[in-house]
Amino acid sequence: MEKNDRVCQTYLQILRHELISAMGCTEPIALAYCAASARSALGCLPEKIRVEASGNIIKNVKSVIVPNTGHRKGIAAAACIGVLAGNEKAELEVISNVSDEEKEQLASYMEQTEVEILPLSSDNLLDMIVTVYAKDSYAKVRIANEHTNIILIEKDHEVLFEKNAAEDHKDEEEPDYSLLNVEGIYNFACTCDIEDVREILDRMIENNTAIAEEGMKNDYGANIGKVLLKTSSSLKTRAIAYAAAGSDARMNGCELPVVICSGSGNQGLTASMPVIVYAKEYGATEEKLYRALLISTLITIHLKAGIGRLSAYCGAVSAGAGAGAGIAYLHGGNESVISHTIVNALAITSGIVCDGAKSSCAAKIATAAETGIFGFEMYQNGQQFYGGDGLVVKGVENSIANFARLARIGMRETDQEIIKMMTESGSPAAH
Repeated sequence: MEKNDRVCQTYLQILRHELISAMGCTEPIALAYCAASARSALGCLPEKIRVEASGNIIKNVKSVIVPNTGHRKGIAAAACIGVLAGNEKAELEVISNVSDEEKEQLASYMEQTEVEILPLSSDNLLDMIVTVYAKDSYAKVRIANEHTNIILIEKDHEVLFEKNAAEDHKDEEEPDYSLLNVEGIYNFACTCDIEDVREILDRMIENNTAIAEEGMKNDYGANIGKVLLKTSSSLKTRAIAYAAAGSDARMNGCELPVVICSGSGNQGLTASMPVIVYAKEYGATEEKLYRALLISTLITIHLKAGIGRLSAYCGAVSAGAGAGAGIAYLHGGNESVISHTIVNALAITSGIVCDGAKSSCAAKIATAAETGIFGFEMYQNGQQFYGGDGLVVKGVENSIANFARLARIGMRETDQEIIKMMTESGSPAAH
């Protein structure tokens, strides 16, 4: 693939757009970013905050610890730390530089500030509106479809910025995800100039390894990574344990950044850590590791592109298949081997539900990553799933489209039922 080729340039653009740093789970962080942006538009510290959030935002913010909040969970904590201490210019690292003084102020600010939380009826699964008030003034910010995609800024009935949420992916700056396919990803990974991706991938390796090691060292959530290592010291177990340990830390308030993939830190960890562990064990060259990570991350993005940022379908499934594909490449696997690895993995774990961000995500990551690796091991041993086996059809792209349809359309009602079950025992405000 030539460097100036349109496909090559698009893939580079996708990587720059997707593989970015975030501190904390991306949904509460997006909410903090929205709140910080609203406070900036207001020009002073709010006396009241109103949060309107789509069901998937409520689901993913409800049970995860927000960094730099004294281990608080939920929408009110995310919104309050955003307005009190957030730097909206830092986007998904909006609350990465909270001072000790601001941390101490949070409890009293939350006690003194009314936070109204309302469900937002929207066609966008990722949608939120934060309105902040001070005396007779207000400011409102809306984010939709992507975690940093501001579509409205309004102050005192004056619209300062607005764009159509339905057309946000059509902007000239947005990459053309329709150019992603397994053949193109394999060719790009094998031929691209490493210098074009070195900075991005170095940051992913450094950040994601650091939080995985933190998860192994200290007590976070259910400590899935540590539990796995107690059961076995095999290469496969170590690979999935480090991915899970990163999630252990991240879901439970760790203040280290993660390089995300498809809008998710958990997917970033799942797509990267197993590949990094395998590459280290094999003594792979730096270049080989980079190219394997290109395959794992771009396959993850490709699988998720047909599903959307949020759904009832656990994103770790896609990232686990991506990790399996990256490990297949480390073994010398070609496009055919990678294609069969993906289909084998999707055929096994598709249907794992997303019931919000919380400690058990680490266990789902472990399952998805193990399945991705097993998908490669199956094909390595002459076994595969064929067209007609469940949702598998002939041709890797056709199978990918089927599983995306399952997640995007087939599980839509499942998503609504999950959200209902998670919120009917108490209002989101209680969390």
